[in-house]
Amino acid sequence: MLKVMSRKDYEQKKVPLDASVIEGKRHLTQDEIAVLEKNGNNCDDWNSVYVSNEPDGFDPRFISKCTFSGFIVIGRLGDNVISYHDLSLSTGIYFSTLEDVVVGDDCAIKNVRQLKNYRLGNRVILFNIQEMSCTYHSKFGEGLLMEGEDESSRIWIGVGNENENRAVLPFKDMIPADAYLWSRYREDSQLMDRFVELTEHGHSKKCDKFGIIEDDVVIKNSLLLKDVRVYPGAYIKGALKLKNITVLSSEKEPSQIGEGVELVNGILGYGSKVFYQAVAVRFIIGRNCQLKYGARLLNSILGDNSTVSCCELLNNLIFPFHEQHHNSSFLIASTIMGQSNIASAATIGSNHNSRSPDCEMVAGRGFWPGLCSDFKFDSKFASFVLAAKGSYNNELNVTYPFSLIAPCPKDGTVHIIPAYWFLYNMFAIVRNKYKFSARDKRLVKVQHIETNPLAPDTVQEIITSIDRLIHLTSSYLRLTKDEIDRCTQYNPKPELLEECRRKSNSATTKEELYYIAKDYLHQNSTSKFILVDEQCQKKYGALIYKPAQSYKEYRRVLKYFCIESLMAYVFEHNKESLTFDDVEELEKKPLYTEWENCGGQVIPRKKVEELFELVKGHGIEEWSQVHDFYDRCEENYIEYKARYALYILEKLYSKKILDFTETDYEKLLNDVAFVSMNMLESSIAVREKDYTDFFRSVTYRNQEEKNAVLGTLDGDGFLKKLRAATDDFETNLDKLFKNLRK
Repeated sequence: MLKVMSRKDYEQKKVPLDASVIEGKRHLTQDEIAVLEKNGNNCDDWNSVYVSNEPDGFDPRFISKCTFSGFIVIGRLGDNVISYHDLSLSTGIYFSTLEDVVVGDDCAIKNVRQLKNYRLGNRVILFNIQEMSCTYHSKFGEGLLMEGEDESSRIWIGVGNENENRAVLPFKDMIPADAYLWSRYREDSQLMDRFVELTEHGHSKKCDKFGIIEDDVVIKNSLLLKDVRVYPGAYIKGALKLKNITVLSSEKEPSQIGEGVELVNGILGYGSKVFYQAVAVRFIIGRNCQLKYGARLLNSILGDNSTVSCCELLNNLIFPFHEQHHNSSFLIASTIMGQSNIASAATIGSNHNSRSPDCEMVAGRGFWPGLCSDFKFDSKFASFVLAAKGSYNNELNVTYPFSLIAPCPKDGTVHIIPAYWFLYNMFAIVRNKYKFSARDKRLVKVQHIETNPLAPDTVQEIITSIDRLIHLTSSYLRLTKDEIDRCTQYNPKPELLEECRRKSNSATTKEELYYIAKDYLHQNSTSKFILVDEQCQKKYGALIYKPAQSYKEYRRVLKYFCIESLMAYVFEHNKESLTFDDVEELEKKPLYTEWENCGGQVIPRKKVEELFELVKGHGIEEWSQVHDFYDRCEENYIEYKARYALYILEKLYSKKILDFTETDYEKLLNDVAFVSMNMLESSIAVREKDYTDFFRSVTYRNQEEKNAVLGTLDGDGFLKKLRAATDDFETNLDKLFKNLRK
């Protein structure tokens, strides 16, 4: 409803001029006022205009056809030209309407129909803008409340679930780790209240806000900017609507907003770009991200180093290194833990199994659904699950990391090959290890990101999967002979099978049965049989293929992780070999066997619990202190991993490392060397197919053209780097235990 008030009442509602902004400024002279009026400018009160007091610091000739009201403060202004790319403008203010505005030095403002309640830094360009205003109660995208506002007006981001009961309050420095912890531990009401207090810490509730455009910002050809704060070096062109947002930017990490973009109620991270009709509402976009080509990001948080094109994302918490392209894919009500790739036509989140839209999905690192995949919610996936193309008609709980899953329409089951990536796709593991760190263009890395596929979060899943395979195998061994025949595809040791079946049927304890099954997997690693895991899919369960091979590969890569972690530990201490003193020192350190992927950083669960106690006990009062806690965890991460690695090795061999025999070391190093060489040889073999496959040549006139387009295998930069890294690893492998083997 329109409201009319007297000018006196209107002026009383406004924020008074801050005395600090008129330091070094003066009132206009009568001669300057005369020049301004001659140039077609008008003002309610010329005494409310302040200009630079520097010698020759203000030239009124460079203000033309403008309307001023309220207070106006103008910095240095002379006969200069300011340029950005192909746009060059005379510094000054032309054909614009300004109310309560502070202008820095050497700015160019032209064709701004309304500019109200803003403070501009130095060397700012505003060109062809319809409306640019700031309300006195603005929050710039943060989840704050001002004086007199009701709680219902607070901005929340409803991540993870459409019912918004996982919602978090956005704040300028929020990273995915903060959002993850806030969204997951909802049962702790005290913790939830303290997170709100941390968010509000240090913020004034007074309705005295003004918009800020910092140094070296360019905004041109845009329609509406309301309640916007823009940090230095940002470039905004052709935006349709920017409302209640913060654009984080710096000289070295400039952010950009392009044509047709609408951003409402959110925060854009440093070095990020939003282009070509993209829309984001209630959002946080992390550092070095891209949102483009009509993408729609609603009620979601997008982690650092992510790219989203064309598609739609609603109510998601997405960790760093997320890739989602193609016009037909979308993602709803999910927590995706990074290094993910959503394929074209993947419809994730449309198929609920509830009478209200309150179902959700959680997927570990490396989630990769195939073309045209769709899933029934609620579902959960371990890390690095590759889902084959198809419709998954029932809820899933895939606990096997690095697995391939595929639907079977014939009988409704889901088929799973655990450790598939290690068995058949090792190149992808190796490539992921290198590519993500290479793509990390952030100059300031607030959110720590684990990019190695083999890390404590995935390793604990592997350990759980090994245990699960053993338990399922114990059930297999107790089947009838006819049932075993139906489930067995290849068995090179029938006598061993019969012996283990006999022992299993006479076993009196679960522990005894467990070790019989474990022994069978150890001794018959080439056998092929099928296990049934009813926990992986509702109603129809899942069939587990190649469990013996998966079991063996899982154990091998566990050893590889252990060696890699212990190597990192000795390198950290400027050594090349473990000593008895190192082992003794490691054993004194706390052992963490449960880990969480917190926004991309892998943290021991006990440390997360320690953080919560600090927050609830007021040992932490603001989010910057939470981030300091993350930093301390990262500083100790190598030691945490080394202690965990020592524990795993001793568990695998059922003895202390100081009791390892020469045979133990030989087996350990052989297994690790096998994994290392397999990584290299598999990568070479996969890349070689790209160069030698017949159908890769059919589009080329001759080999020379093909080489010009594809390059050659010998010139592959990734393989060169991998060969060198493999040589270094094997050299260090030989040295790692030399002091312990004496």
